[in-house]
Amino acid sequence: MKKAFFVLAALAVGATACGGSNSGTDRATQAAGKKEYTIGVSNLGLSFPFPAAIGKGIKDEAAKLGVKIVELDAQGKADKQSNDIQDLMAQQPDGVLMLPVDSGVAQGLADKLKAAGIPTVAVASQVGDPKTRKLKDVYSSLVALVTQDEYAAGAKAGETAASVVPAGGKIAIVEGAAGFAEVVTRWQDFPAASEAKGAKFQVVARQPGDWVQDKAQSACQNMLASNPDIQLFYGESDDMSVGCAKAVKAAKSGAKVIGIGGSKLGIDAIKSGDVAGTVCYKPEELGKLALDTLYKHLTGEKKLNAAFVTYDTPSITKANVADCAPEW
Repeated sequence: MKKAFFVLAALAVGATACGGSNSGTDRATQAAGKKEYTIGVSNLGLSFPFPAAIGKGIKDEAAKLGVKIVELDAQGKADKQSNDIQDLMAQQPDGVLMLPVDSGVAQGLADKLKAAGIPTVAVASQVGDPKTRKLKDVYSSLVALVTQDEYAAGAKAGETAASVVPAGGKIAIVEGAAGFAEVVTRWQDFPAASEAKGAKFQVVARQPGDWVQDKAQSACQNMLASNPDIQLFYGESDDMSVGCAKAVKAAKSGAKVIGIGGSKLGIDAIKSGDVAGTVCYKPEELGKLALDTLYKHLTGEKKLNAAFVTYDTPSITKANVADCAPEW
């Protein structure tokens, strides 16, 4: 996500690298005669709130299941993730959860893991070029892709845009960092969804905010300077929408701002009226779902091959803001 499509996330999101297992759970697992699985986690960036929350969900579920986690932090760098995957392969884990930094680079990594006989689940972002591969066309080297339905989330954002600016008009997009599939997927179904609700938007500007608030604020300042009559900003992550809202307020613009992600920052901004809407993502729930998916595959409870696994992500405005309890 070049120009980046934000969401993501705020694409973007983080904490610190960590791993391990609950010793009490380990003893209980061993006493019960069950195999103790070791799962490697290649996290895209633990200094970003969203992937950090996914990591927390993974570790919380691992503690319940008696699974040992070895987590490495790619720090948002595709080359470091490549090295991390090599390090994990050397440790011969039973499986790997990979949060891709770059969807194209991740394709080669998935192939290497499969060739090494290590079942792999991609988490939160697809593997393969999003411009040529549909989200649900899961890459064949994967056991599964466990993520938000980014197309559906983008469509919900489009519907929210239509409710906020019913007549449509000029829109500017704050994109995520280059290489992230979400830059493409979070916009793909937005236009059709807003038009179906009677609001047609004309894209007059796109700039990357790299999933972070300060860069998004600068991007929106620049776009407003060139197009002062922008009526709506769409930040591909909540962090970016909050930064953009600051630029709108400073410029005394009447533009509305919507985001995507359901972060605490985003939800607080909706409550204050600075941001008009978002789509509620649940990264901790996503982490738990990803680990469960791989664990069931490893135990044979539910064998999968290139499966698409997702969960519900409702649209949120001030009217139903209580329906989204932020997990990041």
